[in-house]
Amino acid sequence: MKFQQALSLHQYGQLDEARALYESVLKKQPRHFDALHMLGVLSYQSGKLDRAATLLAKAIAIDPDDARARNNYGNVLQDLRRRDEALVQYNKAIALDPGYPEAHNNRGDLLQTAGRSDAALVSYDKAISLSPRYAGAHYNRGNALKALGRWDEAIASYDQALAIAPDYADAHHNRGHVLAERKQFDLAVQSYDLALKFKSDIPYLAGTRLNLKMHVCDWSQFSESFEALSADIMQGRKVCPPFPLLAMSAEAALQLKVAQIWVQDKYPRTPAFKPVNIKARHARLRIGYFSADFWNHPVAHLIAGIFEAHDRSRFEIYAFSSGPDTQDAMRQRLEKSFEHFHDVRLNTDQDVIELARKCELDIAVDLSGLTKGCRPGLFAAGLAPLQINYLGYPGSMGAPYMDYILADAVLIPEQSRGFYSEKVIYLPHSYQANDRKRQISEKQFTRSDLGLPESGFVFCCFNNSFKILPATFDGWMRILSSVTSSVLWLMGGSEQTVFNLRREAAHRGVDPSRLIFARHMPLDEHLARHRLADLFLDCLPYNAHTTASDALWAGLPVVTAAGEGFASRVAASLLHAVGLPELVTHSQSDFEALAIDLARDPKKLSEIRTKLNANRLSTPLFDTALMARHIETAYEQVYARKLAGQSADHIYVPA
Repeated sequence: MKFQQALSLHQYGQLDEARALYESVLKKQPRHFDALHMLGVLSYQSGKLDRAATLLAKAIAIDPDDARARNNYGNVLQDLRRRDEALVQYNKAIALDPGYPEAHNNRGDLLQTAGRSDAALVSYDKAISLSPRYAGAHYNRGNALKALGRWDEAIASYDQALAIAPDYADAHHNRGHVLAERKQFDLAVQSYDLALKFKSDIPYLAGTRLNLKMHVCDWSQFSESFEALSADIMQGRKVCPPFPLLAMSAEAALQLKVAQIWVQDKYPRTPAFKPVNIKARHARLRIGYFSADFWNHPVAHLIAGIFEAHDRSRFEIYAFSSGPDTQDAMRQRLEKSFEHFHDVRLNTDQDVIELARKCELDIAVDLSGLTKGCRPGLFAAGLAPLQINYLGYPGSMGAPYMDYILADAVLIPEQSRGFYSEKVIYLPHSYQANDRKRQISEKQFTRSDLGLPESGFVFCCFNNSFKILPATFDGWMRILSSVTSSVLWLMGGSEQTVFNLRREAAHRGVDPSRLIFARHMPLDEHLARHRLADLFLDCLPYNAHTTASDALWAGLPVVTAAGEGFASRVAASLLHAVGLPELVTHSQSDFEALAIDLARDPKKLSEIRTKLNANRLSTPLFDTALMARHIETAYEQVYARKLAGQSADHIYVPA
C-alpha cells in the first residue's frame, strides 16, 4: 500500500513526499525491487546521479531481467558520462524487450553524443518503426541528420515531430538551427520565435536569434534586445553563445563573462582524465594544432604559411582536423605541411584525447576556440602540459584549462589583462599570422565589370553582414552624405539583406543606389578587385580580421577605430604592424572625420597608398617566416617555464 501511495505521489510530481514513502518501504524491505527502481528514477529526476546509479544497480541485481530498469540505469550512466557502461545497459534492455521504443531511442542518443550519427540513425529508425507517433524519436532523428549535414532530411524529421506535437519547442529550436545553416535566416528566426513561444527560457536562444537578425541586417528592436541580453549575461544567465556577442559589443568584461558561462555549462574541466605532466624533453618540441578549419576557410588562409615555415629541426608538428574533409586545394596543401595529419572529425572526444596523449604533445594549440565546429571538450580533459588559445576565436575562452592566449600589445594592453582568463603571450608585432604566398589575380577588372559607377569615390567593406550594427551604418551613411558622388561597396548577401540595407540607407536620407553589392568570386580575383576601391571602412565593434589583411595585402588602405575588446582591436594591430598607425582612430567621430578627410584629399590618400605598397613586403605584417620564428620562440619560452616548474605568466617575445 505504501509503495502504491508513493508511486501516485511521484506521478503527480510530489517528489519529497514520494521519496519519504519509498524510503519507508525500503527500511522494512531493503530488497523491494520496485521501491529501489522508482527511488532511483526519482533521484535521477532530482539530479542526484550518483545516488540514482547506486539504487538502480541494486534493483538490477535483484531483477536483472527488467528492461525498464536497465533503460533507466542507462540514462543515469549516460548523464554521468559513463557511456560504455550505458551502452551495455541499453543493449541489455533491448535484448530483454526488442519492442521497447524508448530503449532504442535512448541508445540512439548515446551514439549521437559519441559522434556516431550514422549508427544513431539506425536506432531512431527502429524506435519510429515500433512507435510511429514517437515525437521524441523523430526529433532526435532530425538531430542526427543535422549532425551529418543532411539538412533537407533533418527538416523533414523535425516537421514530423511537430506534426505530432506542434508545441515541441526543442524541435522548433533545432529546425531553426538547420535553416540558419542553409542561410535561410528569416525562416530560422520564425522557427526560433515559435520555440520561444512554447518555451521562453531555452538556453542561449535569445542571443542566437538576435545574431540571425543581424545576418540579414534586421535591426528592429536591436537596442532593447541587446540591453536585455547584456543585463542577463552579467547576472550569469545562459542567454547568448560567446561568438555572436563579439559583433554586438566591444565591452571586454561582457565578452569574458559570456565565455565563462558557456564553457562552464558545456565544457567544464573533465576530472575523469588525469592531468598531463611534462616528462623528459623531446628532441623536438611536439606541437599539436587542433582546428575545424583545415580547409578553404579564412583561418586556414591566414596560417597555412606558418605551418610550412616551422623549423622541423626543432619542432615536430601535428594536426588534428575536426572539420570537413573537402580535399580542396587548401586542404591538400595543409595535409602536406604537417608531419602528422590526423582527421578526427568522426572520432569521439575520448578517442581524440587518447590519440593526442599517445602522441605525447608538449603544447596543444586550439585554433577554433569557441567558433563553429570547435571542440573545447578535448582541452577540458587535457591534451598536453600546455594549452594555447590562438587565432580562430578573437577573445578569451574563459576556460580555466587554457594556459595562454597569443596576442600583442595593441590587442591586449596591460590594463586589459583582467578581461582574459589566459595569460598573455605578447608577440612583438601583430598577433595575426598571414600567408605571404597568397596569389592576387592579374585579371584587370573595370568598374563596369563589377557594377561600380565610372566615376566617384569608392568606399568598401567586405565584412560579413552580421558585423554591421545600426551605429556603424549610421556612421557610413554620414560619410557618404559628406562625400559627393561616393558609393559604398559591400559584400553581397541574401535578397533580404540587400533589401534591408537599402531600406536603411533611404531612412537615413541616402540614395539606396549608392550601395553596391559584390558577388562572390575566387579568392585571387576577390583580392584583385580591391584595386577598384579607394578606402576600406572598418566595422565596429567587430573589426575586419582576415578581410582587413586581404585589403592591406591588395594595397587598399583600411580606416578603423580601436575599441576595448580583442575583436575590436584587430585592425589596429594589423595597421601598426604594417606601419600605418595613422589610420587607427579611437572614437566613432574621429573615424568618420578621417574617412571624410582622406576622401576629400586625394594627395594625402595617394601618399598613404604609396606608403602601404612600400611597407607591404618590408614590414612584419606579411613576413610569414619572421612570424613563425616569433611563435616558435613563444612556444620555447612557455615550455621552459613549465619544465622549470613555474606557473603560467604573461611573457613578451623579443622582436
